[in-house]
Amino acid sequence: MLDIKKLRENPDEIARRLSTRGNKYDLQGVLALDQERRHLQAETEKLKNERNTASKEIGRLKKTGQDTGAMQESVRKIGERVAEIDAELKALEQRQHEKMLMIPNLPHASVPVGTSEADNRFVRAWGKPREFSFTPAPHWDIGARLKILDFERAARLSGAGFSLFRGAGARLERALIQFMLDLHTSHHGYTEISPPFLCNADAMTGTGQLPKMAEDMYRLADEQLYLVPTAEVPVTNIYREEIISEPLPLSFVAYTPCFRREAGAAGKLTRGLNRLHQFDKVELVRIVEPSNSYEAHEQIVANAETVLQKLGLPYRVIELCTADISFAAAKCYDLELWAPGQNTWLEVSSCSNFEDFQARRAGIRYRNADGKVEFVHTLNGSGVALARLYVAILENYQEADGSVVIPEVLRPYMGGIERISPPA
Repeated sequence: MLDIKKLRENPDEIARRLSTRGNKYDLQGVLALDQERRHLQAETEKLKNERNTASKEIGRLKKTGQDTGAMQESVRKIGERVAEIDAELKALEQRQHEKMLMIPNLPHASVPVGTSEADNRFVRAWGKPREFSFTPAPHWDIGARLKILDFERAARLSGAGFSLFRGAGARLERALIQFMLDLHTSHHGYTEISPPFLCNADAMTGTGQLPKMAEDMYRLADEQLYLVPTAEVPVTNIYREEIISEPLPLSFVAYTPCFRREAGAAGKLTRGLNRLHQFDKVELVRIVEPSNSYEAHEQIVANAETVLQKLGLPYRVIELCTADISFAAAKCYDLELWAPGQNTWLEVSSCSNFEDFQARRAGIRYRNADGKVEFVHTLNGSGVALARLYVAILENYQEADGSVVIPEVLRPYMGGIERISPPA
């Protein structure tokens, strides 16, 4: 959520920066409600002062035996008006809050201005795409041949957009989760969290999924609980409505399944594991002091890159432009893996700095060196998402005989298995 004080003081600058996102937002409506709210606030404070003064005078007059009936009636009427204004203020504040929730974060000054993903900026690449002596197959063909992926039966169970892993394929998924958790906790200094997979509306609102992206969420019909779209939601909200007493920075890593309707994903790569309604992910979350957040942002990106480097997978880092960053992000990098069986790059991680946007929505604060209470900065990044990582391993490590070589770092988690071969 934006700082209403900054919006009040710099409406034109904030409007200019938001315009680079490519949409229009009702800033004037917010400011009009804010002005009306402040006017009523001043009126009620004035009336309360008058009531307090009159009450003291009534007490003094009663001690001298004087009639205070008229003054008491005046105080009663003041009280009625104060109650009316308080009700109006509550309604105004709610309307203003609802409008503010629909306004996205301000893009950081360093974010490239653009109108679509075509304007995203290439940052760097690692690894060289493998040259094959045969035509590389897509992962859905590889998985079917090895009998480790079964999309047909998954569809019978749950419909399109779900997957079923079997045998060594299921073990490979588990190995990837364990490998990433071990890497981030043992080598990158993150504390592991095992959070709930269901969150309430307040938590979803705190990180920015609600109300803007409600159509992409799965909600339990009889309760105001949502299946988590990412571990970002429960982990960031651990400190919702708190002043953090622990020293900053805080660094957390969590594995969760992720559930998304993908209501706005029509026309994008959807076959196989490319885009699912349920997938596994290891998420990195950092809570830091504002002065350190962009250094922490680069560190999260580096931590996610280490996963890909240790797996020997070629990837590239892309800085998203103003039109392509998420609703809550001030700046974002995407990591994209090369998928040779599809001849395309697939996003496997988004690493975002939200500055104080989520902290304002969720009420997450800390005391600075001077003891003043301020909002923290929050960051997260996929460390990384399983489905497309799995895709990249199958497609990059496939062999001409139909087998798939297991990356060396995963073999201890696979019981020493070096490759998955087609059944005899």
